[in-house]
Amino acid sequence: MTKIKVNDITMNYEQQGSGEPLILIPYLAADNACYAFQCADYAKHFTCISVDPRGAGETDKPDSAYTTELMADDVSALMQAIGVGRAHVSGLSLGGAIGMWLAVKYPEKVKSLSIHSGWSKSDTFLKTVVESWLLLLKGTGNVPEMIINGIFPWCFTPELYVNKPEYIESLAAFVRSRPPQPVEAFKRQTEAVMAHDIESRLSEIKAPTQITFGRHDQVTSTRFAGVLTDNIRDSELLIFEDCSHAPIYENVADFNHRTLEFLQRN
Repeated sequence: MTKIKVNDITMNYEQQGSGEPLILIPYLAADNACYAFQCADYAKHFTCISVDPRGAGETDKPDSAYTTELMADDVSALMQAIGVGRAHVSGLSLGGAIGMWLAVKYPEKVKSLSIHSGWSKSDTFLKTVVESWLLLLKGTGNVPEMIINGIFPWCFTPELYVNKPEYIESLAAFVRSRPPQPVEAFKRQTEAVMAHDIESRLSEIKAPTQITFGRHDQVTSTRFAGVLTDNIRDSELLIFEDCSHAPIYENVADFNHRTLEFLQRN
C-alpha cells in the first residue's frame, strides 16, 4: 500500500505493471482491490494505478459532504502528487461518474476515458434503489453484509446466482475480506451518487471514450446510453449482452478483452 496527502485527505493507492499509466477508480463502497480480475490482464500492457476513493479502503473518510466532482479533484491531485501528467482513466458505476468529472475538469490529464455502468444524472429510479440500500443498512448496521444481501442482486443476473452459486459465495468472501467501510462513510458516498449530475457538461469531454453497459442492468441501464453517446463526441458504445451491473465479475474474459482492446487502440 502507498499513501499520499492530497487535498484534505490521505489517499491510498496500489500500483502494478508497466507502460502508460491507467487510473482505475472503484465503484460504491469498494477499494482498489475491486479491479483484481482486471489488473491481472491490464498490467501486462499498462501501469495500473488503482485508488481507494474518499470514504473507502485505506483512504481517509472525513465527516463532510462528498460529491463526485470532489472525488475527481482527489484523483487529479493524486496524479499530480505521484508525477502522472496524463493517463487513461477507467471507472465502473461511481468510478465512472468520478471519471467523467475528471475528464471535464482536467481534460489535459485524461488520454482516454472508460465509463462502465455509468450514468449522467441520477433519476428517480436510481435514487430509489440507493435509498433502499440505506434502509437495509439501518437494519444490519454492517456495510459488507448489506452489500452482499442488498447490492449483489442488482449487480448480477439471476442466471449467475443459479448456475454459479459457489462463485457468488467467493465474491461475498472477497467483500468480507476487505477493510470494512464505516456506515457513515457509505452514507457519504451514497449522497454523492444520488446528487451526481454532469449531464450539462458532457460535451466538454474531449478524450476518446468507451461507454459500456450490461444488457440486464437496471440500476444504470441502457436508458443512460443515448445521452452519453449523443453528448460525448468521440465515444463508442459496447453492450455486454449476458451481464447486469458488474460485467467486471460476471464475464471477466470478455470484459477484459474488449476493454483492453479499446485502451490499446487509444
